[in-house]
Amino acid sequence: MSLMFQPLKKYADFSGRARRSEYWLFTLFIIVVEIAYFILVSAIGGGTSGNMNPIGMVLSGLYFLFVLGILIPSLAVSFRRLHDTDRSAWWLLIALLPFVGGLVLLVFTVLPGTNGPNKFGPDPKSSSTGDTAAVFS
Repeated sequence: MSLMFQPLKKYADFSGRARRSEYWLFTLFIIVVEIAYFILVSAIGGGTSGNMNPIGMVLSGLYFLFVLGILIPSLAVSFRRLHDTDRSAWWLLIALLPFVGGLVLLVFTVLPGTNGPNKFGPDPKSSSTGDTAAVFS
């Protein structure tokens, strides 16, 4: 659970590396919030006809603030995830290519990180196991 909110703790940390679990749990959190928002807005009748009721407007404003609030952490964890696979964060721009760009980025984020340290920092897996070992020793 703590990995899910780790990107919020490292709000603007664009350096270092992020494990797959940190990246994907944060992505899952965002998806769950978005699905809940869309279900709630649909249930109260906040459709797209332009006649949104006041509650729908408030929810839309809250959703807008949520999106603004997670923009920087989302970028930061994406940078760190690419760093874990020994790729520059410039690879995020590939998502701008229609169709294939998103698929390439998906593959990059699913691939395991490089073992041991790379040019972006130490292996996040080895540092977490070291902390666990220190607790039990």
